[in-house]
Amino acid sequence: MTNTNMNMRGKIIFYEERNFQGRNYECMSDCSDMTSYLSRCHSCRVESGCFMVYDRPNYMGNQYFMRRGEYADYMSMMGMRDCIRSCRMIPMHRGQFRMKIYERENFGGQSYELMDDCDNIMDRYRMNDCQSCHVMDGHWLMYEQPNYRGRMMYMRPGEYRSFRDMGMSGMRWMSMRRITDSCN
Repeated sequence: MTNTNMNMRGKIIFYEERNFQGRNYECMSDCSDMTSYLSRCHSCRVESGCFMVYDRPNYMGNQYFMRRGEYADYMSMMGMRDCIRSCRMIPMHRGQFRMKIYERENFGGQSYELMDDCDNIMDRYRMNDCQSCHVMDGHWLMYEQPNYRGRMMYMRPGEYRSFRDMGMSGMRWMSMRRITDSCN
């Protein structure tokens, strides 16, 4: 199996109603606007892979991580206030993970390189904020609170000079976790 085929193994099915009722839409890749397929989405089933789902079109708004499983009423389970409007499949990464986090925008201030999960940047690095980062290897989730709690943001390889410019104004990122093959 080629690396590309290994990365494209995800499948998620969205349903208009809770408990997998009503019309459905099968998705095996990114979808920037689900409103052309479903008028609303209140439950979903992840058959394989991992996905980030968003409560606004074009991968905007609040983000939620979904791994293999059934979400009969994800809105109450995850505290979502709105329906899923877009989704992004997370390719599985094999190899090392590397991300450099910075205290200030535009890669300023203190910086630290992570190769493993970090449950609290304040405790580990004495860093009270993270406003930019550079993901060199792997896919990561950043959380607004220590111990992988609160709102989250999906980070794929690339440079992120300003979380504020990405629509995350006023958010503080306090913990980071690698997205591994097991999608923990």
